[in-house]
Amino acid sequence: MSSKQTLSFQAEVAQLLHLVTHSLYSNKEIFLRELVSNASDACDKLRFEALDNSALYEDQPTLEVKVAFDKAARTVTITDNGIGLSLQDAVDNLGTIAKSGTRDFMSRLSGEQKANATEQGQLIGQFGVGFYSGFIVADRITVESRRAGLPPEQGVRWASGGSGDFEVEALTRAERGTSVILHLRDDAEDYLSTWKLKSIIAKYSDHIALPIRMRKEEWKEGADNQPGEMVGTDEWETVNQASALWSRSKKDITTEQYQEFYKQISHDHEAPLAWAHNRVEGSTEYVQLLYLPTQAPFDLWNRDKKAGVKLYVKRVFIMDDAEALMPVYLRFVKGVIDSADLPLNVSRELLQESRDVRAIREGSTKRVLSMLEDLAKLEKDDAASEEDKGKYAKFYAEFGAVLKEGLGEDHANRERLAKLLRFASTTHDTTSVSLADYKARMKEGQEAIYYITADTLAAAKNSPQLEVFRKKGIEVLLMADRVDEWALNFLPEFEGTPMQSVAKGAFDLGKLQDEAEKKAAEEAAETFKPVLARLKEALKDRAQDVRATTRLVDSPACLVVSDGGMSLQLARMLKQAGQPAPESKPVLEVNPEHALVKKLDGSVHFHDLAHILFDQALLAEGGLPEDPAAYVKRVNALLV
Repeated sequence: MSSKQTLSFQAEVAQLLHLVTHSLYSNKEIFLRELVSNASDACDKLRFEALDNSALYEDQPTLEVKVAFDKAARTVTITDNGIGLSLQDAVDNLGTIAKSGTRDFMSRLSGEQKANATEQGQLIGQFGVGFYSGFIVADRITVESRRAGLPPEQGVRWASGGSGDFEVEALTRAERGTSVILHLRDDAEDYLSTWKLKSIIAKYSDHIALPIRMRKEEWKEGADNQPGEMVGTDEWETVNQASALWSRSKKDITTEQYQEFYKQISHDHEAPLAWAHNRVEGSTEYVQLLYLPTQAPFDLWNRDKKAGVKLYVKRVFIMDDAEALMPVYLRFVKGVIDSADLPLNVSRELLQESRDVRAIREGSTKRVLSMLEDLAKLEKDDAASEEDKGKYAKFYAEFGAVLKEGLGEDHANRERLAKLLRFASTTHDTTSVSLADYKARMKEGQEAIYYITADTLAAAKNSPQLEVFRKKGIEVLLMADRVDEWALNFLPEFEGTPMQSVAKGAFDLGKLQDEAEKKAAEEAAETFKPVLARLKEALKDRAQDVRATTRLVDSPACLVVSDGGMSLQLARMLKQAGQPAPESKPVLEVNPEHALVKKLDGSVHFHDLAHILFDQALLAEGGLPEDPAAYVKRVNALLV
């Protein structure tokens, strides 16, 4: 056919073109990513068809993509020497949505060829709409192409202004493959620049396995006092790496290469603490290269902070910060996930929630936890170096508090996370005690893992609630991270042993308290009943209850909350953050054996002493009296 034909776009294409040019892509430069991807796809198709027919390579066995621009003509051209288009291909694939041919092509492959396709290269353009992204920057697109195996006179030229129709005509074209010529809009002139196009290729297409070439430039002096300029030469240079690090075998990658790649993708000047590089096969196939940073970023506690995982599909960059592929509590992880078949929306900018996405997120989460478990094992490995032994402690100091968020967010991995937690304790000043370590040291007859939360480690360590535990040599875990109490709500027990806050509920050491102690405590409580009744009346507006306790040794009183209740510390934090906190009164526990408490009985200053006891207990656990001036006045009156 030699005459030119004008045909109408399929109705869906006309709608798509309007969407593309107005809102489909959030940044214009993505047009180059899409067209380079399509060019790479065309080369992959040729490679696979040539498995059975090597003549398709003609006299061009080396597959490549070329990107060029012409300032005078105001065009950008993307050329490949891939499979190419026949005239009918151009009508079918460029005039009809979602028929790029990739799906049809894959479905036609035999079982043996499919395995080959999966192994080697990577068909891009699942939706067939990337081509139309050219209209973001172009008011007209011309495509010139010839399908491999057809004679030169059976080439085709396709052209459209992106409205309701397109033109096709026969073309004599010696070269196999396709050239997409973008006639740029007035507001897209900045793409007529080697530097601009190179930077976009480096950002989005650097790891495409084919070489992407551009013309070398040289400086040309201006004539008649005119300024000089850089002009293109006849020599072409490769502007991408043409090799995805993560797609190579681990044995072929050095430690230095892994570290440099991390610095490139994370903009971190320090080497990573650890990394994991794996190819996952099965119903969902992907490659993951995930890194643990050495230090926390300044915005770690911003839960809206984007994840550090970059998403590629068949080595083509899709997006930074692919938060759907990593849970929020692992937002510090950096790396790359490259999927062979991940479903995307048509713009490739928003991941659709799907079975494949969930499978990748779950697999990546487990991989990160495995990395952490490996680091934790080094702590007790006698064969490990001192540096390796200290890696988990270094990680935990930076990211441990964020890891605890997973207790409430990741039910499936809660047990694994619990084993990774580390705490200070009444017997260990450093944050090095695991729950397993604690259990191994529990006293005979001890039925719970005891812990206390506070604003600071110093406040936790010096809390009155710990006095009887120290007396009896019972270890208590000290927790001072803001997230601790919230997170521990989701960990009621560890490997069958209950987790028990020493500042919640009535005090009972069970088998750890001998019968003589219990009997003496009961007798003291009975004798003290009249004083308790007066204390309840004096503090009825401030305390939910007042009761005698044996948890205190040196202190006169302490405040506790009921089992399942919110601690005073957490309530304070919520109020400071402007969040609503339930109004609840604490329980005042008093030590009948303390001299100050004994003075209550018969004292003319009973009311003042009662309030001083309460306020001192509040101060001891990190709070402040509601009326500091009244507290000072009462103390001064008694001192005088």
